[in-house]
Amino acid sequence: MDIDFTEALEQVENLINSFIIALPNMVVGIVVFFMFYGLSRVARRLMIELSERTGRQPNVGQVLGRLTQWLVLLLGFLVSAVIVFPNFSPAQVIQILGISSVAIGFAFRDILTNFLSGIILLWTEPFRIGDQIAVGEFEGTVEDIQTRATVLRTFDERRVVIPNAELFTGSVVVNTAFKVRRVEHEIGIGYGDDIRTAKHLIVNAIDATEGILEEPRPDVIVVELADFSVTLRVRWWVESPVHYDALDTRDRVLMAIKETLFAHGIDLPFPTQQVLHHDQTERTDGDRMRQREGWPAGGGDDPEPLPKSAVREA
Repeated sequence: MDIDFTEALEQVENLINSFIIALPNMVVGIVVFFMFYGLSRVARRLMIELSERTGRQPNVGQVLGRLTQWLVLLLGFLVSAVIVFPNFSPAQVIQILGISSVAIGFAFRDILTNFLSGIILLWTEPFRIGDQIAVGEFEGTVEDIQTRATVLRTFDERRVVIPNAELFTGSVVVNTAFKVRRVEHEIGIGYGDDIRTAKHLIVNAIDATEGILEEPRPDVIVVELADFSVTLRVRWWVESPVHYDALDTRDRVLMAIKETLFAHGIDLPFPTQQVLHHDQTERTDGDRMRQREGWPAGGGDDPEPLPKSAVREA
């Protein structure tokens, strides 16, 4: 059986001829792509230097530099493709991307949302690496701000990865945003104690505590007349807003306040309840205008008791 390879050889020959014809364009396309590759690296370094000059965080320059590099590489790929394949048009790629952008958007919606939120957070800098923030139930130190998520190190040595979309759309408390921080605590004193004296003693105790700022001055205000005590809100300022320093000063201030108040006879009452029993043996029982709510006063002021017959009937 004779096998004719003529057609196959002709196809191979045509492929070789096409490759030889396209070879110069391929060489030029590869050279152009490598030129764009070098240009992308230069653009990345320039973006990092520009970010550093404007006082941005180091990771901001890294992220923006990486984005710039990829954009330049994409442009270089399109230019090289046009050189190698003359019939190729970037408009075709844009058209394909436009058709598939809806599907891609739905498939990667969360990823794109976190990515864009990360870029905005890095650029606007509501907080920086090293800041101590509180987000929902988590509080700690920012270790890294990535394009997808922010890494938080809690005070009990746990790592929490929070999506950037939550930080961008939610509320974030930045505890180290300013150089000083106010710390406050509520203390209850007895109703029989003099409020002005208690305030004076508390302020003196705070002033004698190390690490408390003289300005702004510490102060004490009455915030509530509670069920069993007069509630005072004690406020003082510390120079370091770091969580440990604020916690340490709170410990020393509260110890000093407790010792000072006890030394001067100021009561720190605990919750108490008074239960009154009415056995319906007095004429005033049931009469809200005359019924006694406390212990009998004694002497001749006691209300007249009910007749024994009335008590038995009751």
